[in-house]
Amino acid sequence: MFSAFSTVLLRDLVLAVRNQADVLTTVFFFIIVVSLFPLGVGPQIETLRSIAAGVVWVAALLATMLSLGRMFLYDFLDGTLEQILLAPQPLAIVVLGKVAAHWLVSGVPLVLISPLLGLQFGLSGEAIGLLMLSLLLGTPVLSLVGAIGAALTLGLRAGGVLISLLVLPLFVPVLIFGSGVVEAANTPGGAGANFSILGAGLVLAVVFAPMATAAALRISMD
Repeated sequence: MFSAFSTVLLRDLVLAVRNQADVLTTVFFFIIVVSLFPLGVGPQIETLRSIAAGVVWVAALLATMLSLGRMFLYDFLDGTLEQILLAPQPLAIVVLGKVAAHWLVSGVPLVLISPLLGLQFGLSGEAIGLLMLSLLLGTPVLSLVGAIGAALTLGLRAGGVLISLLVLPLFVPVLIFGSGVVEAANTPGGAGANFSILGAGLVLAVVFAPMATAAALRISMD
């Protein structure tokens, strides 16, 4: 199973390197969305600090959704997905490898760029660190849950719109606790509760999302 996971992960990473335009589109979209808010809201530093975490998280969520439709699409179009379904390895392990590759090429760049974007909002070093950690815990959940929607809408017309309708309600808890980390750090209880909930959500998503995605793929291919 580990061999199947690593093979799928490496294959998708190689394909992502060959199709760098898809990766850069997600990154530039994230940068542009976050950078537009200071221009629209104004230069008031206190206002920018109060909305910084929410803006970065909403932009990360939208950027992730932008790339969800491509997670299984190319394999579906060239017939690779049919061969994957016939393979003796558990489909959930293969799905987990594809989701891991998706997060590495679309989620990790967002985490790495977030400190530079946080400086536009006047965030302190501690606040930027908390924001990065929340993205590091939350963006894998977005990829895992989003994979279910991508599998259910595979091959459908206007699949991108349907993915949004399916997964946006499921993203709301991650958005709430992820964006609330910076504000919660200034309360007596600190941000520990937010991180605990994000971590629990990540564990649940890793355990159940690949199996749900595998079932959705079989339904879509029938």
